[in-house]
Amino acid sequence: MKASNKKHTVSRRNVIQSVLGATGMALMLPSSVYASSVNQVQFREKVKITRLETFLVKPRWIFLKIHTDAGVVGLGEPLLEGRALTIQTAIKEVEPYLIGKDPRQVVHHWQAIYRHAFYRGGPILTSALSGIDHALWDIKGKLLGIPVHELLGGPTRDRVRIYGRASTPADMKNRMSEGYSVIKTGVAHELPGRIVENPKFIKYAADNFAALRETAGKDMDIAIDFHGNISPQTAKVLIRELEPFQPMFIEEPCQAQNVDVLADIARGTHLPIAAGERIFTKWGFRELLEKRAVSIVQPDLCHAGGITEGRLIAGMAEAYYVPVAPHNPMGPISLAVGLHLAASIPNFLVQEQVSLGEGYLKKPFKLEKDGTVLVPTGPGLGIVLDDDKMKDKIGHDWKNPESYDPRDGSVVDW
Repeated sequence: MKASNKKHTVSRRNVIQSVLGATGMALMLPSSVYASSVNQVQFREKVKITRLETFLVKPRWIFLKIHTDAGVVGLGEPLLEGRALTIQTAIKEVEPYLIGKDPRQVVHHWQAIYRHAFYRGGPILTSALSGIDHALWDIKGKLLGIPVHELLGGPTRDRVRIYGRASTPADMKNRMSEGYSVIKTGVAHELPGRIVENPKFIKYAADNFAALRETAGKDMDIAIDFHGNISPQTAKVLIRELEPFQPMFIEEPCQAQNVDVLADIARGTHLPIAAGERIFTKWGFRELLEKRAVSIVQPDLCHAGGITEGRLIAGMAEAYYVPVAPHNPMGPISLAVGLHLAASIPNFLVQEQVSLGEGYLKKPFKLEKDGTVLVPTGPGLGIVLDDDKMKDKIGHDWKNPESYDPRDGSVVDW
């Protein structure tokens, strides 16, 4: 009887093996058996965070390293422009919570850091949390030996469209020769914009954009950033003058704190309105989407809550048929984070960048001939800092610019 049962069991296993193959059988085996055939660090019962290290990096960035007892170090970029020392202090205050914790519980740590603060959110605390979140995802991917976008269900694409900057026709020609297919510019002006502007101001700005369009032709996508320093009264007039040249989008046509005003501007034009770099967490983006104040969201993954929150914001936006164009005037760690998010979501539009990592990364990103950057395939964020090349870039005292209107000395928005 025993022999018969044994024979029957072996026969059944043979049948299953023939159907599923070796990989399928591996999935049926206990995790302890499967783990024996792979890198043991992946399945360590305990991995602990041992230290958080931040350092200022020229021109105005902060890089974060989270160290573990497994020898794996995670990278993050918790920047808040002009508030570098404040962010360093905020991370130092969070460090006691993280020391001794398992870094692989990424979402749990996000919730704990965010919700255990009586005063939640805001640019400082959420920027610090964002950089920590980057580094924890980086650690998790490295421990498992896979890219972060694989952990997020990706990839949905193998390359990511990025954009450069141009303010003159000469700049435009240079960017085109470099391979960019998307450019962003600003509002050209001789003097700062006033609350209600005259026809000369409007014509100067519109003519500059028209010159860029003429140089680039109709194939080039050209976005224009109002930087939130144009008043709603002037923004409405300027947008109408820009409409014939079909900008890819109008970014921050006014300050985003009053979402109703932004929504009013959006209703007055057929051009896409983009905003989000100064909006934090899913709760901030909820209002933008519900009030239809934007048709493109621009979460900054160094400010809005990191990869964890960025993925949720993208999902919310998808329900409104709104694409995601991550904001990123920061460094190569931030760029890598954006690339992984872009690779894992269906509603990605374009990625901002100012540095492909030359002089910072051992293997900088490369602009392909079609104006894209390939999605990183290495474990974690897929980047390695070049400490030797970065030696002369450590430390900075960058401050926010202080601008005043020369006509009367009044404060001008940054």
